[in-house]
Order: sequence, then structure tokens, then C-alpha cells
Amino acid sequence: MSTYRVAQVTAAGGPFEIVEREVPRPGPRHVRIAVEACGVCHSDSFFVNAGVPGITFPVVPGHEIAGRIEELGEGIEDWGWQIGDRVEVGWFGGSCGHCKPCRQGDFIVCENLKTPGRSYDGGFGEQVIAPVDALARIPEGLTSADAAPLGCAGVTTFNGLRRSPAEPGDLVAVVGLGGLGHLGVKYAVAMGFETVAVARGAEKGDFAKQLGAHHYVDSTAATPVGEALQSLGGARAVLATAGNSQAITAAVDGLAPRGELVVIGIDPEPLGVSPLQLLGKGRVVRGHPSGTAQDVQDTMEFSALHAIRPTIETVPLEEADAAYQKMLNGAARFRMVLTYG
Repeated sequence: MSTYRVAQVTAAGGPFEIVEREVPRPGPRHVRIAVEACGVCHSDSFFVNAGVPGITFPVVPGHEIAGRIEELGEGIEDWGWQIGDRVEVGWFGGSCGHCKPCRQGDFIVCENLKTPGRSYDGGFGEQVIAPVDALARIPEGLTSADAAPLGCAGVTTFNGLRRSPAEPGDLVAVVGLGGLGHLGVKYAVAMGFETVAVARGAEKGDFAKQLGAHHYVDSTAATPVGEALQSLGGARAVLATAGNSQAITAAVDGLAPRGELVVIGIDPEPLGVSPLQLLGKGRVVRGHPSGTAQDVQDTMEFSALHAIRPTIETVPLEEADAAYQKMLNGAARFRMVLTYG
């Protein structure tokens, strides 16, 4: 009997333990992936802590999965995948295909969206069974460790920017310089935007410039963030990556007329935005989900083309609990990635 290892949690909020399981077979329209790397995302905590409905334990989280196809299920002959292909599975772990959003082609807001770690065992393990519609092809030039975070952190920032109203040459601000924000700045620069990084503390200015930002705004300075952005001409788009509603709200007054606030950072606290801030200048506030498998593939290809890589720390599967805790404590710079083999 062939076995593989997973890092699982057996109760809400509990520690990770390494256990062995029998290697599964993929069912129809599914593949088995030998996982080579998996990012540790803050959203994993939703599942580990049973923070969303429908969680059953044990939980094997992980939705930034990079690896190789080892076995094909039935019914995917026309999809073009072969054993040995390098693939990524991100937050988008498959769609139902029959709800109204799916029938309209808007798969990322599928009413029955599948996510690894919630809908099926995720990438905190050496093997994953995933639906074929969740697969994105990893391009040459990207290692599995570099590719893994692009399935969630990467695609969310990349998609949020390219689907904003901003055009090359426009002023775009990225709020936050963490796991999402550092990629957001790199993508914004590569897309041709005049890029402003916004974060707490003057000491982060040098790092922002290293990422390629044209300007840096210290959100703790005497000048309010909105006023600082207006002094630069006003932002056509603000990509809010910080998981802090106050920090997100502070950028609203920095939007240009018809400017758009694209929210991807998660905070349960409400935004403090008044209708008056929006109506007079036609501003828009939009929540942005991550992206489909094709969006993930677009993100990886753009990253390979422009030599964009996430800043990561790699650890073996045995250290999954320590990596998860380091992510929760905000001590990771910037993405913890589990690597196998």
C-alpha cells in the first residue's frame, strides 16, 4: 500500500499533526497531483478555526498548491492535460458549472465554489485530488515554491489591478506592503502605472522603492493619506491589500474623480465610507475575489515574463505548525511556503 503524509488539524484551532494516509485515486474529471510546494495563507485560518460554515475535521488546509500531475481520472481526455504536467491550484478549486454565475461564465463567484482545504483536502500534504477545471499550467522559469503563492496572493492582486479602471500612466496606490501588497506594487509597476505604496512607518519607504514604487506615503505621518494622494494628482485606483478597515478607509479621499477603491484585504470591521465621499466625484468601492484557473495562469505567465517573484520563506512539511503560527503572528516575510521532496 502506497502512503503519503499530510499536516492536519483535528479540532477547530488545534495544532497541526503529521499523519500518513493511503494514496487516493482520482475520480471522473479529477487528477491526482504530487505537491511540490504550498503557500501558507492567512485565509487558511478560516478553515482551521471553522470560521466558515460546513467545515468538517480533520482539516488539511492549503490553497496555493504547485506540483505535477501523477494520475488522470476519467473524462478529461479533451482537456489537454498529461501526466507530468506542472500545475497550480489556487483559491479557485473548481466550480459547479450549473448555478447562475457559472452559466453566465463568472466562475469565481460560483454559488458552490470549491476551495482546497474546505471542499477537499488542500496542499498541506504530499498528494492532492483536484477537479480538472481548477488546474492552471505553471510556465517555464517559475519554480514550484515561487509559483505557489501566485494561486491566491498573486492572482488576487494581479486581477484586481488589471480589472480596475486604471490605464498605463495613471496614478495607482497600493495600501499595505505585506504578502499581498509587495506583489501588488511589483505588478502595478510592470503594468505601467505610476505607483504609490502606502504603509505604516517611514522606515518602509526604502523597501517600497526597492519594489519599484515611484512614491511612498507613510500612513502614520501628519499628512492624511487621502491628502497625500491628492497632492500627487489623485489615484485612478487604490488596491487595498491591508487587512485593516481604517487603513482602507483612509485612502478613499485620495481617489481621483471616477476613481475606484479595489478591496482585497479582509477585516470584519466595516469600512467608514460616507455617501458624500462617493457621490460628488463618482467614486466606486468594489470588493474583488481572486480569480479562475485561467486568471491564475495569466498571473504566472505575466510574472515569468516580467521576472516578478514573491518574497518567500520555505520550510519542510514537518514544520507546518510553526510556519502557520509564524504567518498568524505576522512574522513571515512575506509568504511561508511548505516544500516537499
